[in-house]
Amino acid sequence: MKNPTTTFFSLSLLFLPLLAAAADLVPTPWPHQFHSILFMNNTKGLLQVVDLWYDWPNGRNFNIIQNQLGKKLYDLEWDNGTSYYYTLDANKECKVYRDGFLCNVWEKVDFIWYYEDVATKRPVSWAFYTGMIGHVMTFEVGQVLDDPNWQAPVYCFEGAKQDDKVMLESPFQYRGLVREFLSIPMVV
Repeated sequence: MKNPTTTFFSLSLLFLPLLAAAADLVPTPWPHQFHSILFMNNTKGLLQVVDLWYDWPNGRNFNIIQNQLGKKLYDLEWDNGTSYYYTLDANKECKVYRDGFLCNVWEKVDFIWYYEDVATKRPVSWAFYTGMIGHVMTFEVGQVLDDPNWQAPVYCFEGAKQDDKVMLESPFQYRGLVREFLSIPMVV
């Protein structure tokens, strides 16, 4: 029978190169500024060469996009959510987008998804399973509707016609308030 210490030492020598290699598995930190040229091929067969300039400290990203057999498009993005898509040809085309939030997302029991702006920690939209999307215009934490406003009008209880039909067809049935959430970071 072999000595257990000898066996352990032999196995340690066997795995030593793997342990040394594991230190190399730590990814290189993403650079704050860089330039790269990319060949892009989407699933629809659109081919592009993208000249990418990335500048994190200054809050900007610039993609100069040459479409195969097409015009050159300039995609200038700022971290305030504003993007400019334009050409430098005689047509002087330009589209400005002031949308987009880096969001945390919570899913509520496959029914609704809540989107929160990472920077401000305020909700920006709610997406329902029906496809309807609500864009949050105000959000007042701690505000409560006065109790009298929670009462339906008297005529709702005095001989009003009752309709027992379901207003919206839903595969979900809930009893009471449901507060289960999953958190997923996402950009919208």
